[in-house]
Amino acid sequence: MAAFSVADVKALREKTGAGMMDAKKALEESSGDIEAAVDALRAKGLATAQKKSSRTAAEGLVGVAVEGTKGVAVEVNSETDFVAKNDKFQDFVRNTTQAALDAGGDDVEALKGADYPGGGTVGEKLTDNIATIGENQQVRRMKTVSVKDGVIVPYVHNAVASDLGKIGVLVALESEGDKDKLAELGKFLGMHIAAAFPQALTAEQLDPAVIERERAIAREKAAESGKPEAVQEKMVDGAIAKYAKENALLSQVYMIDNKTPVAQVLEGAAKDVGAKVELVDYVRFQLGEGIEKEESDFAAEVKAAAGG
Repeated sequence: MAAFSVADVKALREKTGAGMMDAKKALEESSGDIEAAVDALRAKGLATAQKKSSRTAAEGLVGVAVEGTKGVAVEVNSETDFVAKNDKFQDFVRNTTQAALDAGGDDVEALKGADYPGGGTVGEKLTDNIATIGENQQVRRMKTVSVKDGVIVPYVHNAVASDLGKIGVLVALESEGDKDKLAELGKFLGMHIAAAFPQALTAEQLDPAVIERERAIAREKAAESGKPEAVQEKMVDGAIAKYAKENALLSQVYMIDNKTPVAQVLEGAAKDVGAKVELVDYVRFQLGEGIEKEESDFAAEVKAAAGG
């Protein structure tokens, strides 16, 4: 019996863009391990580089809030998009984000014990919401950013309500310069971050485990070239340098002009705002990032319910 299903083949094709037979063969060779199959297809040049942002699936909302030189982003999940459009749920996300701003930090469990606007705690209100709406919900993650002198600029892509949406971004700019001009710059940087999906601020901050995975894939590709070992090592180093450049925010090409590295955009902005500008931190929360959403077979469910 195969160690994978038709649904696995479909999921692998959606993740990689590979053909059906290539996806099926990769799953056979990996004994049904989808992530191993993704790596195998990428090594063979049959899949594009994995981007979590386009394949994540979970419902709910991301909320952002800023006060002075501090900002926070919070992700709250629900089971269905229908609930995410519910006013009660949206109020909960908005108020929970405000509670997170007041509490600070990145600890979700601590946030659940924080005071909820209007009384009680965030955790108690969450329990009440689940009972009232009749659908499981959870406060999944939060992150706080701050600057000493500068601005925190929020950006929500395709907002469903004020400061609520599917992708929430915060940009932390440290500068003594003109705050209005900094805020304008921060908005464009927020748009870039939402679209470009950087994995870290700098190449040095990229996840070592991810780099090693990319290196393994690059080695396999290089080995298939049949070139001398010294040349293969240069190919691998070049592939990793390219990956780092494309996934570290400061070295990414600014999507607003499609030619200037973000680091140079910041250098150029210094003259406009009247002081040095440093991008010290950022947040990019995309709803459902890294969560595998269960896909149900509606026809099979109906048949089962009918006793078929």
